Amino acid sequence: MSRKLSSGIILLLIITNIVTLIFWRNDGGGHNKTPTVDNGDGQQSVEETLATVGDKTITYDEWIEALKGEQGKRQLKNMIDREVVQQLAEEKNIQVNDKLVDREMALLMTMEGVMTEDEIEKEEEKLRTDIEHRYLLEALLADGTSVSEDDVRTYYDNYHNQYNFSASIQFSHIIVDDMDTAEKVITELDDGASFQLLAQEYSTDDETKDQGGYLGFYSTTSQFMPSGYSDVAEDMDEHTYSEPFQVGDDVAIIYLHRTLPAYEFEYDEIKDHIKNELALNELEQSLTVDPLWDELDIDWIYDK
Repeated sequence: MSRKLSSGIILLLIITNIVTLIFWRNDGGGHNKTPTVDNGDGQQSVEETLATVGDKTITYDEWIEALKGEQGKRQLKNMIDREVVQQLAEEKNIQVNDKLVDREMALLMTMEGVMTEDEIEKEEEKLRTDIEHRYLLEALLADGTSVSEDDVRTYYDNYHNQYNFSASIQFSHIIVDDMDTAEKVITELDDGASFQLLAQEYSTDDETKDQGGYLGFYSTTSQFMPSGYSDVAEDMDEHTYSEPFQVGDDVAIIYLHRTLPAYEFEYDEIKDHIKNELALNELEQSLTVDPLWDELDIDWIYDK
C-alpha cells in the first residue's frame, strides 16, 4: 500500500470515529448509554477516564475534543466538499470526460516509482476519484460564465498539444558483458530470483544497478530511450522480463513494469474543458468548494 493511500485511510477512519462518537454524545437517547470504542476485537465499554499515565488521566471528553481539533475539522470539511460537488454535479447534469481523466492519470502515474499490481489498482482508484472531483468542481465554478466559441477554438489551435500524452513504458534493465552471463541471469530469474537483486549483482550499468536496474518511464518516441528497448517491450506483457538481446557490445535483459497508452484530443472532445479553464482564468477563481456551499443546506458540528 502506498504511503499516501495509507494516510488517507487512517484520516478517514479518524473522522468516521469522530462523527460516530459525537453523534452518540448528542443523540437524544444517548445520555443513558455507556461510551464504547472499538479496540480491534469488537466494541468495548469505557469509563469516563480512558487512560492513565503516571498520575495523569486522559478523559473521554478530552479525547473527543482532541479528535474534533483542526485536523478533524479539515477532514470533515473535505468530506462535505466532496458531497457538495457530487450533488450539484448530478443536479446540473455535469459529467466528466473519462478520456481526459485517463490521460491525467497516466501523466501522474509516470511520477510514481515501481508499484505492485495491487498498489497500482488502489492508487489509480484514488487518483480517479480526486481528478473527477476536480474536473466537476471546475465545471461548477465556471457554470454560467460566458466564453466565446472563437476564444475556445483559438486556444485549442494554439495549445492543444499540451493535452496530449505520448505512449510510455516503465522498465528496469540488467546489462552484462556477454550472452553466457545473460543466460545465467535468465536461469536464475526462471528459478524465481528477484530481478532487482540480480541487477545489483550482475549489471554493469553503474548508474542503475544500485536501484535494481530501474530506469523509470520513457516515452516510446523519446530520443533518450535506449536503443532497441521499445521494440522488445512491444512484444512483452507487463510485469515480465525479456529474453537477452544485443545492445552494442553488451547484452541487455529488460523488465517491463508498465505500459501507458497515448492520448490525443480532437476539438470536440476537449472544448468543454478548455471553456471551463478559460472561464476560471477570467473569473480569477481558485479551485475551492466554498462558493458552492450556499447552494445546499449544510449543517455541521463546527457551526454549533
